[in-house]
Amino acid sequence: MASNVSEDIVYAQPQTLDERATVAAACVLHLELAMPTVLDDIDDTVDRAYAALPERLYVVDAEGIVAFQSGPGPWEFDVDGWEQCLRSLRT
Repeated sequence: MASNVSEDIVYAQPQTLDERATVAAACVLHLELAMPTVLDDIDDTVDRAYAALPERLYVVDAEGIVAFQSGPGPWEFDVDGWEQCLRSLRT
């Protein structure tokens, strides 16, 4: 993205899982993410299974059931609904 280039956040496309993990760790640090972050495999298995392009917000419960799915992001993110789902699963 042009904004990434202007902010000097540019990485080559990872070719191995270790390279992908390095880029992901840099993103977590740069974005100061406090939530747990999960790394997809190098074949993008989860990305393809959940139609994550454009980005989506999902909550998968302890039984592996999708408890929440947002619309395509960032325009149709429902952060309030996502947070409410997370809170309901914690209780």
